Amino acid sequence: MNFGEKSKIKSIAKITEFLQTEHIGRIATIDKNGFPFVAPMNFIFHNGSVYIHGFPRGEKYENIKLNSKCGFEVDKELAFLPSYFFEPPTDASLTDTLYVSVIIKGYAELITDNDEKSQVLNKLIQKYQIEGGYEPLNPQMATIRGVGLIKIKPETITGKYKLGKYWDEKDKIRIATRIMERAVSNPKRILELLNVPGLNILDEKTIKEFAWIHSTEIVKMMGFNNESEYPHILLVLANDVDW
Repeated sequence: MNFGEKSKIKSIAKITEFLQTEHIGRIATIDKNGFPFVAPMNFIFHNGSVYIHGFPRGEKYENIKLNSKCGFEVDKELAFLPSYFFEPPTDASLTDTLYVSVIIKGYAELITDNDEKSQVLNKLIQKYQIEGGYEPLNPQMATIRGVGLIKIKPETITGKYKLGKYWDEKDKIRIATRIMERAVSNPKRILELLNVPGLNILDEKTIKEFAWIHSTEIVKMMGFNNESEYPHILLVLANDVDW
């Protein structure tokens, strides 16, 4: 079985939705000695290209001037699956992670046009500050003229996901059930795996609610609906997930 093919995201709409909602991506450029340089960045996917902004000097800018070829990667960890979710439960090699990721290979260019800069930076702030409360940027602003903006034109865009697509039905529902059971039996561990800040000051009720909601959404992405309410679990296959 070719798991790689089964794990590919086939839907351009799904890839676009993922890029438009995730907050951190990593740009990889090539330095003068041929080594990769990787930096995490805020970004916007706009009109089929990735844009990142920042201080207009630095290693990635120098690298792009020498070699415009670059990579860009975005990923999201959905859930860690411990060995005891599988059979046999003590086999550490069975541990797994549910995730979504997108990799772009393309060409980077430095944008100097202030009209394009202001348009893209307005899109960027709309993405991150969805509550509003700001005045739109315009091309005449000194901050627009001074900011650095990189545009990545994709040559290829590929996506992968792991949500149990290639597991048999019995294994898939067992894993989904155990994800929900963990939300009931050990909700704090779920939030620890998510690196939720301030976890030590959250009350027990909030921790349980947060873990239950998160786990419900994960199994929904796997194709299941829970037709019961906390703390009861009754999973029903709603649809065959295929991205």
